[in-house]
Amino acid sequence: MRVYRYFLIPLLILSLVSLAFINLAVAQQKATSVIVYNNIQDYQKATGKKIDKFNEAPMLADLVKQGKLPPVEQRLPQEPLVVAPLEEIGQYGGTWRRAAVGVGDVGIINSRITYENLVRWSADGKKVVPNVATRWKIEDGGKTFTFYLRKGIKWSDGQPFTADDIMFWYRDVLLNKDLTPTFPTWLTVEGKPGKVEKVDDYTIRFKFDAPYGLFMQILAGPNALGITQYPAHYLKQFHINYTPKEKLEAMAKEAGFQLWHQLFSNKQSWQNADCPRIWAWVITTPPPSNIVIATRNPYYWKIDTAGNQLPYIDKIRFDIVENVEVLNMKAMAGEIDMQFRHIVWTNYTLFMESREKGNYRVLKWTSAEGSNALLMPNLNHKDPVLRKLFENVDFRRALSLAINRDEINQIAYLGMGKPRQAAVIPQCPYYKPEYEKAYAEYNPTKANQLLDKIGLTKRDKDGFRLRPDGKTLTVTIEYAPIFGPWTDVVTMVKKYWESVGIKTLLKEESRDLFTTRAQAGELDIGIWTMDRCFTPLVEPLYWLPGMPSGTPPNNANEYWRWYRTGGKEGEKPPEDIVKVYQLYDKAKSTTNEAARTNYAHEIMRLNAKNLWVIGIVGVLPQIVIVKNNFRNVPENAIQDWLQLTEGNTYPEQYFFKTK
Repeated sequence: MRVYRYFLIPLLILSLVSLAFINLAVAQQKATSVIVYNNIQDYQKATGKKIDKFNEAPMLADLVKQGKLPPVEQRLPQEPLVVAPLEEIGQYGGTWRRAAVGVGDVGIINSRITYENLVRWSADGKKVVPNVATRWKIEDGGKTFTFYLRKGIKWSDGQPFTADDIMFWYRDVLLNKDLTPTFPTWLTVEGKPGKVEKVDDYTIRFKFDAPYGLFMQILAGPNALGITQYPAHYLKQFHINYTPKEKLEAMAKEAGFQLWHQLFSNKQSWQNADCPRIWAWVITTPPPSNIVIATRNPYYWKIDTAGNQLPYIDKIRFDIVENVEVLNMKAMAGEIDMQFRHIVWTNYTLFMESREKGNYRVLKWTSAEGSNALLMPNLNHKDPVLRKLFENVDFRRALSLAINRDEINQIAYLGMGKPRQAAVIPQCPYYKPEYEKAYAEYNPTKANQLLDKIGLTKRDKDGFRLRPDGKTLTVTIEYAPIFGPWTDVVTMVKKYWESVGIKTLLKEESRDLFTTRAQAGELDIGIWTMDRCFTPLVEPLYWLPGMPSGTPPNNANEYWRWYRTGGKEGEKPPEDIVKVYQLYDKAKSTTNEAARTNYAHEIMRLNAKNLWVIGIVGVLPQIVIVKNNFRNVPENAIQDWLQLTEGNTYPEQYFFKTK
């Protein structure tokens, strides 16, 4: 008995210690991301706690008392979505101060700050969860998707949000050639467009001719933002299907537009304060004001676990500043409450030194950038000599091997990143170490050997290699220095490439000019940021050469046109590029997750082999500046456009702690 006692006492102590660690781990786990419940019933079932009544912000309660607003119970839907705050139940009030580089930068109000798709990514980015739709049903082997809308959601003007609004988006926007000249790729499978139909006022159905295994993931991302952003009751007055053409043209001219669809797009834009939204905050002071204000939506349809209607914060203020440097100075001075956009790594030391004076904390979120600065050789260059070189895999490998990534990381990125090839981030399920290591070592000897191998052995009087036509081999790197220390990066790349005999010119441009030239295929080599590397199949912009996008890159326009038109237009790509196009189509359609993973790995392998784009330094932390009294902000989160960060952290539950 004594032996058992001596054995059991240490075991009991060990068990208690283990239990304490488990409890601590659970507590820490709860604090890492927001937990959301589809409705009050789900919350009560999961926690055993009840939500007996609803509460509202004082500024809205005053309007109710004045008879200018219905009671909160009438403004909320039948099944409000329940958000469990990250740290604690928040306090109402305050203005969230941000800064924006130009008016266009405020456009994140309709995506990164107010993320209200039909469905959305969970806060940890691992699964698709309900949002505007409370549930869905997938039938016909992945060809039919039925969504059941949250009953009672209202637009910010109090009008009901129903299936008719989604049908207006589909029938009158997507199928209208003036508004949508090209049907969106994300809503097509095997080249055939999907169809949307209304089942009843709160049920819609998407139908495809072939299985669409990626549809739910794509529906949770930025491509599908527009589905819930077209209030039919307001926008019909500006649409040619509902307003006589003569009247509409007169309205357009009076507003300064030539065509009716320009007026329509303007009226739907986030900049129009009159257009109703289902967002947490709606624009109330629009441009051209240098201070843009968004104010809480009185009909917002989410609550916290105490029954408080969200959001907690009354207003968001965007100060329009002239450049990134001014924005960072404002952050250091404590004039920004919470922001990561345009907060740059090179200021990290200064941010840390200014914390006490600015009364803020510095967070490091996980960036989904595979490479902060991505080199994009133009595979469809109009110069036949440069094109032949850029198409040559040994030339691209030589460009990569000539780069000293370690030095760039230390000098340009303060040692905060990881030297690597263009590849997904380690948190991605399709990651393998060999992808990020492919031709990423610094080996100028091997680079020179490859350049000699392809026949670039002759040199001019300055030591630069000669092209096959006898001209000096010269490439120009064009860039707009907006997402990182790219001027420093390209200056070093120029040094490395010239050391192996490639004359390199640098050309800094505005974002607008760079985008125009990149989309037109007019660059030699462009620089862009390689984001979207956490869920790459949702928008495989960097893995499918030439895939169109609203932003760069586009380094193989003609190849993509050839594939999408069945060879009727464009130019036939090399075999491996055709393979990645075909593999993506298979990954997009299959409903078998294991098969999709295999397709994804083959896409990644072919990219690592061919280096259609070239990475330098990636997986840098995303620096986030947060005032000390600004709470419910996670210590870490995935920062990515496809996750619509910081929307994926539920900004509606952010708050100012005053007591």
